[in-house]
Amino acid sequence: MYYTRSPPGLRTRQGRWGGEAELDEGDGVGAVLRLLKERVNWALERDRRVEGRVAAVSRVLWPWRESRLVVLVGLLALLDYATTCAALELSGKGHIEEGGMLAGWVLRIGGLGWLFLADMGAVIALSIAAITARILYFKFGFQGFGRAAFVVLLVPYAVVAFATVVNNLVLTFL
Repeated sequence: MYYTRSPPGLRTRQGRWGGEAELDEGDGVGAVLRLLKERVNWALERDRRVEGRVAAVSRVLWPWRESRLVVLVGLLALLDYATTCAALELSGKGHIEEGGMLAGWVLRIGGLGWLFLADMGAVIALSIAAITARILYFKFGFQGFGRAAFVVLLVPYAVVAFATVVNNLVLTFL
């Protein structure tokens, strides 16, 4: 461990895990502010080093453009609704209970029309959250994290919606 030069009242020590700042006694608020600024700068440097790997992982999860993911999520939501209608009405097995708690409640309260509104509301809310996270990360200069947040918010929904569509089709035709 060795010490590096830093502003008066603040000692910086380079250790195994990077820089660590220590506040010398006797200096006031200025040293505390310098310490905070130094910590923020180190955190930004660390995040910049990791950003490329995070973006690479998001490209493994979704290698295409982000706009295609929003379209896929919307189409899967429509397919989910259509196959749910088919499973409930066309299968000839009577009333099949909806697997999701919210969807089951909406079906009991308002029927298929309300289920469509609930599905679209959930997809729109999730898409707005993903787009907002992406915009905020881009605004602060973290494009890799923005793409990753977008993908991490929407890909799990797409996977679950796809599984639901397959399940509804199996229930309809069996």
